[in-house]
Amino acid sequence: MLKLTDQLIIHLVSLNHPFSPQNLIQLQEKYAIANIKLIHLWEDIWRSKTAQVLARLTSLLGQNKRIHGRKTKVQKIAKPVADTFLNDNHLQGAVSSRYKIGLFEKEELVAVATFSALRKMNHTENYKSAELIRFAVKAGYSITGGLSKLISYFAALHQPNDVMTYADRDWSAGEAYLRLGFLQTTAIAPQYYRLNEQLQRQLIKDAQTVAAQIFNTGSLKFILQF
Repeated sequence: MLKLTDQLIIHLVSLNHPFSPQNLIQLQEKYAIANIKLIHLWEDIWRSKTAQVLARLTSLLGQNKRIHGRKTKVQKIAKPVADTFLNDNHLQGAVSSRYKIGLFEKEELVAVATFSALRKMNHTENYKSAELIRFAVKAGYSITGGLSKLISYFAALHQPNDVMTYADRDWSAGEAYLRLGFLQTTAIAPQYYRLNEQLQRQLIKDAQTVAAQIFNTGSLKFILQF
């Protein structure tokens, strides 16, 4: 355990560990009762994404330069621009998406959000949902109202009935989403991985047949209805 503040503790998880996913979930829940945020920082994540981890911790400690969203502008960006930014500034890097939107302070790209295509939902006629796939802010910066501004731009442009997203439970209980009016709907089960030579995680779809030592604590699903 690495105590950063009275309300923030980092649990350093070795690749050779004795834990199950439920052990780690219970540990987080134990600290949450005492209003302490506990993050599970895996050895492979630290070794392969050191800069991104340090940026995330700096942000959690409130040591970033703060920008107000009112001083930024929103515009669509190209896939190579979004991918480069996310690979540099998001712990999980870039993945496939339909829409890429950037937030600029003057001419500098300071945040990126990517979204899925709209999907028709069967529970209500003419109901469409989209997923916020990735959101990242440039290392060293925090943007007050930045995520809200990006979501509002996307919603005005494409008119979804809701936007849903997921919070990585190793790092977050989705506090930022709750502050924006998202509702938590479900908890997604932990996922298991193998590591390649570059310490990149590769999802194991049938974990029952593999003695996987690398996993996450799952994710939390959130929905924002318009």
